[in-house]
Parts: sequence; C-alpha cells; structure tokens
Amino acid sequence: MIRNLLLIAVGICLLAFGVERKPTVYLIGDSTVRNSNEQYWGWGSLLSDFLDTARISVANHAMAGRSTRTFRKEGRWDKVDSLLKKGDYLLIQFGHNEGSKPDTSKQGYRGVLPGIGKDSVVLDWGNGNHETVRSYGENLRRFVRAAKEKGVTPVILSMIPRNQWDDKGHVKRADKDFGLWAQQIAKEEQVAFVDLNAITANKYDQLGADKVKKKYFPGDHTHTNYDGAMENAASVVEGLQQIKHPLANYIR
Repeated sequence: MIRNLLLIAVGICLLAFGVERKPTVYLIGDSTVRNSNEQYWGWGSLLSDFLDTARISVANHAMAGRSTRTFRKEGRWDKVDSLLKKGDYLLIQFGHNEGSKPDTSKQGYRGVLPGIGKDSVVLDWGNGNHETVRSYGENLRRFVRAAKEKGVTPVILSMIPRNQWDDKGHVKRADKDFGLWAQQIAKEEQVAFVDLNAITANKYDQLGADKVKKKYFPGDHTHTNYDGAMENAASVVEGLQQIKHPLANYIR
C-alpha cells in the first residue's frame, strides 16, 4: 500500500516538473530482427548499441519464423499493442516468411496474399474455426494504423537482403515484391520508410559474393551472424539519418 502511494507521488512530481517519459522503440518482425544470438543474430538485438539508451529504450518483440499473419494470429501483436504509449516508436520489418500460398497446410500456415490490396481469403481449420487471411500490405497497414491511433510513430523497413546474387554479381533486391509493397504502404499511410534492403545490398555489392558469404552468412542464405546483424543495425541507423527521422536524434 505504502509502495503504491510512493509510486503515485513520484508520478505526480514528474508531471509537475515537466519530466518527460523515456520513450521506447518497439521492434516487430522475424528472425532477421531477433534470433537466438548464438550462431545467428538479428539486427534488432544490436540496435541499442547505436542509441543513447539513457534517453530511449529498445524493446525487441520480433520472433523467428513469423510472418505479418502469424505475428498477429499468435497474439504477439496484441501484446505489443498493449504496451504502446504516446511518444513511442514502432519499427516494422517483415517479408522473409510471407511467400507461401496461404492455406491450412504446414507450408501455407504463414503465407499471406501478395501485394497491398484489401482482398482476403477465409480458411477453414475445422471445428468451426475460420481464419481471415489478408495481404502483406494490408497487414502492414493495420499495424501502422493501430500504432498511430495511440500516438506512436511507426517506421516501415524493407526486409534485409538474402545472400542471393544475380548473374551480374549483384545481390538480388526485394524492390519488385515485399520491399516495394512495404514502401507503397509507407507512402500511402504517410509514415517513414527505411529501405534497409537496398542499403545493405549496396554494401554487399561492394564486398562481393565470396566475402559476404565468408563474413556474414555461416549457414543458410537468410540468417546472418553477429557481424552481419551489426552491419544491418548500422544500415537501419544510416537509413534513419538519411530521411532525417526523429529517431536519429537518439543516435549516439
């Protein structure tokens, strides 16, 4: 009882003296944002290394293997949404787990409809359990709008590039599908867009395929090691600086 009264008194004093609440930057996404931090790392786990954490907190709620569809379906978005407060930030990066045709199979469990349309399909999981599956863009749109309703500033990021190369020696971009759709939703919703895919891909092009593989990708073509995650975190920071985003004011 006494402890609660003290907390209330402290809160009143802070308000009275105009002390601002320390904002939090929330991250949602997949394994490229948050991973096991053993062999593979996500850039979200290292973002705080670039920020003044005395002035802003980082809360990484990304989860490996999730798409925009399953992140919401499993209740992960509801948890983040319950934590958001006015003045916070929300960084959104999905795209690696969206590509399968949405159905009730193991392969289709994560899939979404391509594009940014508002069309949907209804899946029958049996026992009266139905699921409405929407497009990648519509899922992003809903994250953004829910955040804005709470006075939170959303930032959409294109997915990090995979270690896949074309026959001209360039990293394959996501500028014709998920990266493009992410950019289109950001423009439509009038929120910031960081082209993380392009920023990091340009760095990879400079290094070349052999060096990128050796330096950043210990296993598959999607997940990076610590150094790769650090490079992607640096790309996020560079992107925020390029667009002169308010979050750039917290960079150390």
